Amino acid sequence: MLLRLATLASGRTGVRAEVAAVYADLLNAGITPAVREYGSLGCSGDLAPLAHCALAVIGEGDVFTRDGRHLPAAQALAECGITPVQLREKEGLALINGTDGMLGMLVLAGEDLHHLLSLADVATSLSLEALRGNDRVFAADLQRVRPHRGQSDSAANIFHALQGSEIIAAARAAGKVRVQDAYSLRCAPQVNGAARDTLEHACAVADVELNSVVDNPVLTDDDRLESNGNFHGAPLAYVLDFLAIVVADVASMAERRTDRILDPARNGGLNAFLAADPGTDSGLMIAQYTQAAIVSELKRLASPASVDSIPTSAMQEDHVSMGWSAARKLRRSIDGLERVLAVEILTACRGIRLREEKPGRVAAQIVSLISPEAVIGADEFLSPEIERVVALVKSGQLLSSAQEAYRETGSELR
Repeated sequence: MLLRLATLASGRTGVRAEVAAVYADLLNAGITPAVREYGSLGCSGDLAPLAHCALAVIGEGDVFTRDGRHLPAAQALAECGITPVQLREKEGLALINGTDGMLGMLVLAGEDLHHLLSLADVATSLSLEALRGNDRVFAADLQRVRPHRGQSDSAANIFHALQGSEIIAAARAAGKVRVQDAYSLRCAPQVNGAARDTLEHACAVADVELNSVVDNPVLTDDDRLESNGNFHGAPLAYVLDFLAIVVADVASMAERRTDRILDPARNGGLNAFLAADPGTDSGLMIAQYTQAAIVSELKRLASPASVDSIPTSAMQEDHVSMGWSAARKLRRSIDGLERVLAVEILTACRGIRLREEKPGRVAAQIVSLISPEAVIGADEFLSPEIERVVALVKSGQLLSSAQEAYRETGSELR
């Protein structure tokens, strides 16, 4: 609704000022139209979802109020003293012909991923501590020979988090640090960094769209009313699909690190599945199963929606973007990434607790938040524990805790 209001306020859609004013009134009153999940093909804009918003403006359909009540729109508007609009020529089309639905979801996804990709670096550093990994491969001079910006930022996050780790220092002194770790450890900046660069491109596309007028027909500078194709959602659909691929790959690498921590053949002396009594207890075995199930679903969600056009409107709209579908599955993918990272962090923290030496400052801060108990007990009901960490991820508390620890080491989490 906010994005549609911005377009209406551009002066290029041919609507009266009072129409835009009612959109602002609904937003200020906290009235949210009930928009159905299905109906948009991402071409001619998000017609059906935006039509549900327009219904509320004319006093029809149903809405949610600021206090969560589900009411007929006419009743909610009356309670707030808002008079529904009586639409005139061109105005109905101007309210529904835009990419605002998929753009809104792209903007929300961009904000979420900005935080989650930083958290993915933190999770990587925790796994490296648990596995006594090689921190030297993340040094700045090694990143400069392949100077992708995202890779450099990701490597810096991991490198700074590992400084001061007694776990890695003791392992290096004992000759137990490998020259070449597995790719899920050694190549994390290359994957997480490429994800950052892809996100930067997606945000650039979103910035252009946020400053665009998406309507058809549209008023030109010399007051002509001209038809156009600017409603087509391809630019957004492509980057929404790109980001779903990114999410699947970052999550896939995180799951591989978790599996490595749980495997006694590869985890450098930790108990099998980090169980208190291996052979009797199953430890975190099923937590990794959960990760694997989510990652498998994320791979399916990474299949692009934008290549699956389907003709509509008696073949007039013979190619559509499916950007709304791309946005819907990206939102679902982000939820999966949050859960995958939560399991990796939970696993890595338990692995760190089982080491005799102290971790670095960042890891110590996260361990104190995630796994404060000094002793790993017998088998437990894992679902509430996983959900607790997921809640810390979703709320931003875990990332904030990590940022605080980075500052205490004299660095910044990028």
